[in-house]
Amino acid sequence: MDNAAHYYLMKYIFVSGGVVSGLGKGIASASIGLLLKNLGIAITNVKIDMYLNVDAGTIRPQEHGEAFVTEDGLETDQDLGNYERFTGESLLRDNYLTTGQIYKTVIDRERAFGYGGEDVEAVHHVTDEIIHRLESAGKKTHAKVVIVELGGTVGEYQNGIFFEASRILKLRQPKDVLQIHVTYLPFLKNIGELKSKPAQQSTHLLNAMGIQPDFLVARSEKEIDQKRKEKLATFCNLQDEDIIGAPDLDSVYDVPEYMSKQKFGEKIARKLHLKTKKDHLLSAWKKFALLSHQTKQEVRIAMVGKYFATGDYKLTDSYISVIEALKQASWSHGVRPVVDWIDSEDMEKKNIDLSLYDGIIVPQGWGSRGTEGKLQAVRQAREKKIPYLGLCFGMQMAVIEFARNVVHLKGANSTEADPQTAHPVIHVMPTQVEYLAKKQYGGTIRLGSWPTILQDGTKIKNAYKKYSTDKTSPWFKGNDFQNKSIIYERHRHRYEFNNEYREQLENAGLIISGLSPDGQLVESIELPNHPFFVGTQFHPEYIARPITPHPIFLAFITACRHSIAHNLTTDIQRGKIPQIKFWRLP
Repeated sequence: MDNAAHYYLMKYIFVSGGVVSGLGKGIASASIGLLLKNLGIAITNVKIDMYLNVDAGTIRPQEHGEAFVTEDGLETDQDLGNYERFTGESLLRDNYLTTGQIYKTVIDRERAFGYGGEDVEAVHHVTDEIIHRLESAGKKTHAKVVIVELGGTVGEYQNGIFFEASRILKLRQPKDVLQIHVTYLPFLKNIGELKSKPAQQSTHLLNAMGIQPDFLVARSEKEIDQKRKEKLATFCNLQDEDIIGAPDLDSVYDVPEYMSKQKFGEKIARKLHLKTKKDHLLSAWKKFALLSHQTKQEVRIAMVGKYFATGDYKLTDSYISVIEALKQASWSHGVRPVVDWIDSEDMEKKNIDLSLYDGIIVPQGWGSRGTEGKLQAVRQAREKKIPYLGLCFGMQMAVIEFARNVVHLKGANSTEADPQTAHPVIHVMPTQVEYLAKKQYGGTIRLGSWPTILQDGTKIKNAYKKYSTDKTSPWFKGNDFQNKSIIYERHRHRYEFNNEYREQLENAGLIISGLSPDGQLVESIELPNHPFFVGTQFHPEYIARPITPHPIFLAFITACRHSIAHNLTTDIQRGKIPQIKFWRLP
């Protein structure tokens, strides 16, 4: 594997970051993917995380943000969600690398005498494994260009081996590799100008590793002026046109168009000697992005969860796919979502009234903490006829609340929250028992895309029929929906609806609206005589995309809009919704 002849000659773009983390390398990488795809170039995006974790499945959401799940069932960094949303491509486990994956593979191979007795070293054994993985990702997705986001910032000890791999690949294929460095220009208010020195220094760190960037993406609070471009070009060994401005914008969905105005896609294609042709992707994208600026009417959503706090700060990253799915559906309906984050533990401690909200969402979660607060939110949604959407754990909470307060099964619960419950209406999947006993937590839950058969006459089936105009949408495969009412959605769970209670709950009015093809797994539930009360065991947010908003979220927002129309409260009352400490999505 250490011979250059082994490598299929694809093109590679490495996107690195400097100065500070959180600059938006993921959005930059996703935007580059969209721009190149718009030029008719087959692309795929890869994220490299420096962590020793094998995947993102066992990392706390507050620590690393949402764990995104690929089509074939790998728990990954949330940036893969950005890649899918921007490019419309369904990614695979090959599109996500970690230090843990690489070193585990190399060590396992060494233990099996796979290196024939050689000294196993970082260069070339580890670097070649990295390059091999990138090549594999490109081949499996039939990509001409592999866009690789390098996690962390330049100069960190942890990610140095990945930078070295990119340097070696550039040495082997000098015409086929581009280095793009995303850096930061702070705006000093007391001086009144952008300062380029931090960007220069991060570029010099890159130079010290033997890497010369082909482009700088200059992140800043304000637009970069020509003087700063010239300074960066001079001191970073680039041409003026190689400095791509990337100021703060109203929405991340504005980034591709802003970069397109600078001919960024064409400049990349020219340097990689790629033939281009015009597509219509960007024009459709611009129409979508424009919607975000045209919507004025608000729809107020209460998001009741527990993965918000990290120190003194509140983060949206724990539920980023849900938030983006809400935005897409809301903008498509001409409304703007205003999301109030309500900690489910606060719901337990305080008498919080959710009746002034237009909709309630209980998203995914794990463990017993805060579950009683979530159940209170579900009960209010059911009894006060507030549109409700329960996602994964949120569906399970809806089942438990119904069992307790409608069927009167005292103490009904999930065995995850209460192993001793007398009525385990939600229990661990039989296939998971052995994994738990052996503490095999990582990568063992039900993951990836699975089929669901939707029942006739249900709200959820009607949503897929009404809002799926494009039969190539990721929840459809072939004519399965037309012929068999089958949809395909991604899962991430270990606990399931307990079928021993199915008949009892159905007799009391709970509708089982979606089942696995063998009829054994309850995939979605809903309530009749309610504006919208739907819970899904799967995660529709994972495959919601700007050009194809998800039918379930579109149906939910439709119900929320009706809630606005029938809400007789005054604007003053609606303005007084925050009776608690909460964090609002801007």
